[in-house]
Amino acid sequence: MKNNATGNAQRVTAALEQMNIVIVGHVDHGKSTVVGRLLADTGSLPEGKLEAVRKECQRTGKPFEYAFLLDALTDEQDQGITIDTARSFFKTAKRDYIIIDAPGHIEFLKNMISGAARAEAAVLVIDAKEGVRENSRRHGYILSMLGINQVIICVNKMDLVGRSENTFQDIEREYRAFLKSIGAVSPKAFIPVSATNGENLAQRSLQMPWYKGPTLLESLDDFKKAPSKSDRAFRMPVQAVYKFVSQGDDRRIVAGRVEAGKAKVGDKVVFLPSNKTSTIKSIEAFNAPARKEIEAGWSTGFTLTEEIYVTRGEIMAHADHPPLVSTRFRANLIWLGKKPFSPDRDYKLKIHTQAVPVRIQQINKVIDASQASPDANAPSPVGRGTGSPQGEAKPINRHDVADLILESRQPIAFDTIAEGEATGRFVIVDGYDIAGGGIITGVEKDEKEELRAEAQRRDFNWIKGGVSQEARAAKLSHRPALVMFVGKAGVGKHKYARAVEKALFDKGMSAYMLDGTNVLLGVDSDLVWVNTTQQELVRRFAEVAHILLDAGHLVISTTNSIGLADFSAVQALISDFPVLAVDVNPAKSAIGSADLQLTGKESEPDVIAKMVGLLEKHHITNL
Repeated sequence: MKNNATGNAQRVTAALEQMNIVIVGHVDHGKSTVVGRLLADTGSLPEGKLEAVRKECQRTGKPFEYAFLLDALTDEQDQGITIDTARSFFKTAKRDYIIIDAPGHIEFLKNMISGAARAEAAVLVIDAKEGVRENSRRHGYILSMLGINQVIICVNKMDLVGRSENTFQDIEREYRAFLKSIGAVSPKAFIPVSATNGENLAQRSLQMPWYKGPTLLESLDDFKKAPSKSDRAFRMPVQAVYKFVSQGDDRRIVAGRVEAGKAKVGDKVVFLPSNKTSTIKSIEAFNAPARKEIEAGWSTGFTLTEEIYVTRGEIMAHADHPPLVSTRFRANLIWLGKKPFSPDRDYKLKIHTQAVPVRIQQINKVIDASQASPDANAPSPVGRGTGSPQGEAKPINRHDVADLILESRQPIAFDTIAEGEATGRFVIVDGYDIAGGGIITGVEKDEKEELRAEAQRRDFNWIKGGVSQEARAAKLSHRPALVMFVGKAGVGKHKYARAVEKALFDKGMSAYMLDGTNVLLGVDSDLVWVNTTQQELVRRFAEVAHILLDAGHLVISTTNSIGLADFSAVQALISDFPVLAVDVNPAKSAIGSADLQLTGKESEPDVIAKMVGLLEKHHITNL
């Protein structure tokens, strides 16, 4: 069956499996020519397409190039470069291929990454005459960074170097050494080709008898098809939660796209990082018959046997195969921002459906791919509180790639790239622009890991009463939440907390002020002050607050013994409820982890108004 080379037509061939292949490499090294020649040599062009392009070249006085079969955009034919990622189709006796021709020019690196991210395998093209160039190295790192481990290197334009075996071997030796230096997987094959003449693509070249390896088509057919996403652990990032009360439908539908695995009615599921558990009651779809099971690739909705409150950004998974949860993870990242990626400030991390503030915790190494021998600096820890480097860290500039540890302001759920692409890839947003992207290679321990594990054990085994959180929220017209007023003694946090408690109570809400002194005099009375006491004090405070939150209260806390530095510990222990921090600081210093900053000079009505707005913003009140 013939195919549209621009990707506008689709074929359905039930008998053959399908594989996505991306073609990458430095600008003008012949990527589009390789693809165009493959389409022509495999008979995959629409009827008359090749002749039409030849006639158009004759009409315009241009020499014919096979790349014109791919470069459909006017700007591309005028400039002779690929700007966007073009998709084309061809087939062998073994499988159908979708070829993604990614741009090679450095200014279109975002387009290249976008194209490569959809691929299962890759072909990287190097010009035999020009040799290994800047984007040859950069694209090699990006393929490794994206977790694409099946790679073929085509050394193209061998006809321009007299089909020299020595030239080919020099390029292979240099590029293998580069890939080894960055820790990338060794390519499956290096193939000398001449795309213009069709040598070693679909047919073996008679003019390079010294080459005994496979052709490009033979190598492509040797690639292993990735396992089905449906065979992996179940993952559905929560996109939204819907209720259609006005239409007489009181179901609470948790909606999203199933990114991996399968789920069926009756499965026990957990939502992370909140640790909330329930059982699937039904699987919903718009204007479609009910179904009992769903698998990867479907956008759907679930109702649960117990209506729990979950929010966008959580991951729904089977309780026996949960994703990772932490505030720190190790990542490979490429930076595309106009300004350097700075450890001195927060950025926005977007991963699956979650968006949270993030910053650099440690830079392990930075690679300048424009250099033949990448320079990797030694690990450089970065001070989390001030953002000041504790050692000399090489800056992460535009088009640099880096191995680093990122730290989010709050715990997030994720997988490593080896476990799942959708939950293991992320982007970094600077202002309104996507400034970088990367993959998660591992989870890093943070100071709150033991507390999160303790909270998970508690929440998974929590004995629930006969009233659900949803029913309590409906009765009280608000969700439970903890609001922590923190700051030094004497700054006015106690009077603010009392005023907010009374104002919320007067509005009909179940508000309760939890003063740290009362906890110290009660459940903490047995503590003897030693170095470990502070951690135990925070733990007990959080557990008392957790019980009040489980009862549906809005808990307003104030204490001199628990400060903003302990906020993340409290948050780790109360991951299933909203926790907000109000920092009262006369110095007006900007503290990133506070939800509201006060100086202590504000009037009580002003603070009450700000708190009411903050609770509405986080969808705690006005349900």
